[in-house]
Amino acid sequence: MNSSAAASAVAARRPTDLHAVPASPASAAAPGAWPRLSAAWSTVRWRHAVVLLALLVYPFVVSPFFTFQIGAQSLALGLIALSLTFLGGYGGMVSLAQMTVAGFAAYMLAIFGTSSNTAISLGWPWWLALAVAISLATLFSAAIGWLSVRTEGIYTIMITLAVGVAFFYLAQQNYTVFNGFQGFSRIGPPTLFGYDLHQPLPFYFIVLSCSLGGYWFVKYLIGAPFGVALQGIRDNPRRMQALGFNVTAHRVAAYAVSGFLAAVAGVLLVWYNGRISPGTVGTGAMINILIIAVLGGMKHPIGAFIGAIVFVLLQNFAIDLIDRERFNLVIGGVFLAIVLFSPDGLLGLWQSLRTRLAGRRISKHGLGRIHQ
Repeated sequence: MNSSAAASAVAARRPTDLHAVPASPASAAAPGAWPRLSAAWSTVRWRHAVVLLALLVYPFVVSPFFTFQIGAQSLALGLIALSLTFLGGYGGMVSLAQMTVAGFAAYMLAIFGTSSNTAISLGWPWWLALAVAISLATLFSAAIGWLSVRTEGIYTIMITLAVGVAFFYLAQQNYTVFNGFQGFSRIGPPTLFGYDLHQPLPFYFIVLSCSLGGYWFVKYLIGAPFGVALQGIRDNPRRMQALGFNVTAHRVAAYAVSGFLAAVAGVLLVWYNGRISPGTVGTGAMINILIIAVLGGMKHPIGAFIGAIVFVLLQNFAIDLIDRERFNLVIGGVFLAIVLFSPDGLLGLWQSLRTRLAGRRISKHGLGRIHQ
């Protein structure tokens, strides 16, 4: 939704109507949710069905390496990048702490669940540890939002970066709770309905289900009253404040939603790696999420997953083109090229190509008619 559409939609609503809608997943049960779901379903095109079919067939036609190392990892990283896309693209708040929130959820899962360090891990049932980890990570993200939403632009980026760096050093230097630089290992996924989720095929479908759920949740939310108000706040916060909207509350709620998505992805990543350590939440990891979101395009939810696929492919196969210690040069070169030639990422580049092709077709048809 563009700026003018967001402003028009917000202006058409009464402030009381928007405040009556909770900024949480529970809003799906509110009156008027089914018409919005029907509208969202009406936007489904044949290409969406083709992509979904390809995702379902993918693990059956490729090797376990591509299923687990490429497919599952891309979807998990894409879910974290989706949380940043929601914040930056629809809320106007670029946060570098999304990987920090994901790592916090992973640490909480290791602390409350089971790991190799039995002296620290509490050994709770996996489902209880999972619920506590995601809940605490969501609250942690909301706290980050409460600290940073009163600033804008580069100051928001610096605050979230400071929080991420502070958490990195806390995890590295604290041995009582976070076990220092060693972190936690042997954090395996559970066996669900008789399926070992550590196996490539079941794990891929679990990650795919979570990623699809996160994608459609964001698509639904940006069309809901809360999402429309958030986009209005992104475009003109002073006007929204004058109309009676609580700008700070909406922004903090957006951080909570993004934190929930990042927390789910953080759990998936710790199950994927089998361990969590300070290196997972370092500055490099935080920047990688920003690169993924920008590569795909921060104005489109699907762009997060496209950027993640490109990033993971480069990360795994760039060493075949250049020395292992310098493969980041390839990633940086691709990122720089995308930023220079298409600020809206790969999807923006695709849209511009489609527009040019459509223009050429129109011009050809027009010339043909003139000659006739």
